[in-house]
Amino acid sequence: MPLKKTTPDIVLIIATLSLLTIGLIMVYSASAVWATYKFDDSFFFAKRQLLFAGVGVAAMFFIMNVDYWTWKTWAKLILIICFVLLLAVLIPGVGMVRNGSRSWIGVGAFSIQPSEFMKLAMISFLAKFLSDRQKLITSFKKGLVPSLSLVFTAFGLIMLQPDLGTGTVMVGTCVVMIFISGARVSHFAWLGLLGLAGFAGLILSAPYRIKRITSFLDPWSDPLGSGFQIIQSLYAIGPGGLFGLGLGESRQKFFYLPEPQTDFIFAILSEELGFIGGSLVILLFALLLWRGIRIALGAPDLYGSFLAVGIISMIAIQVMINIGVVTGLMPVTGITLPFLSYGGSSLTLMLMAVGVLLNISRYSKY
Repeated sequence: MPLKKTTPDIVLIIATLSLLTIGLIMVYSASAVWATYKFDDSFFFAKRQLLFAGVGVAAMFFIMNVDYWTWKTWAKLILIICFVLLLAVLIPGVGMVRNGSRSWIGVGAFSIQPSEFMKLAMISFLAKFLSDRQKLITSFKKGLVPSLSLVFTAFGLIMLQPDLGTGTVMVGTCVVMIFISGARVSHFAWLGLLGLAGFAGLILSAPYRIKRITSFLDPWSDPLGSGFQIIQSLYAIGPGGLFGLGLGESRQKFFYLPEPQTDFIFAILSEELGFIGGSLVILLFALLLWRGIRIALGAPDLYGSFLAVGIISMIAIQVMINIGVVTGLMPVTGITLPFLSYGGSSLTLMLMAVGVLLNISRYSKY
């Protein structure tokens, strides 16, 4: 390994902390009304988000100083632990049910979502697998099938919760990693067709998913049902205009847009801060992704490159899906906006992932 650099990627740190700061402000602004109504405390969600942000930032700076190849050594054990947690969450009395999904383990208001941590565990293990067997990835039986079998086993457990959004992000991330490792395009073409058929089957197997598709195509066909969220989201974005209504001045957070501090926080941000505020957030994400790509290209070994690509792909896919949903370009899925949406597991996981990326940057050639 080359000598360690004295400092990690400062631009990446600034972009991440800027997004986190905007997120903390917007979680309070978006949730204050709902928190006051439900808990008689306008800071209820903001305080919890601040707590997880503190834990996440501490974890980010700690992991930043842990040599990234350490994760290669422990990748298999970490993946096994995450598989055990995915199984445990399905056990009645152990897993907690929220909004129809059994996705959490914990006590009371404080809980973790194992599927979130499975994403990072899978990225680390797959980076190890692909770097160790890079010459075999062009082989369908020895390279592609073993890697995809593991990914879809995890996807199947996540779907039993069910959590199509998180599962989709994980699969999409892993597919990107496998593709850039040198897998044959012809293999992906056939598997892509099979994947589309399977994805269609998952949608058709659950009536609520079919409603999400139909409401995406025509939300006004069911304005008080499946189309309600997207209509209210567009009602938030539209009046925001160029400069927005002003911080804290959202109208849609007054019980129109359900739980606006989570999946639809970008709609409230656009309503209050307008096109300028929304564009700033997108530019910060673009800056973060650009630095991540540079780190991946300059990593001193294949494991570091694949690991960096996986982390950046996970963030990029999640951002594109969330903003796509909020703006009506994609069907509604339960995917948070990294660093901005309320949610302890998601926020902590993302900051830990950036910590890994920062450590790779200390060895990167760029």
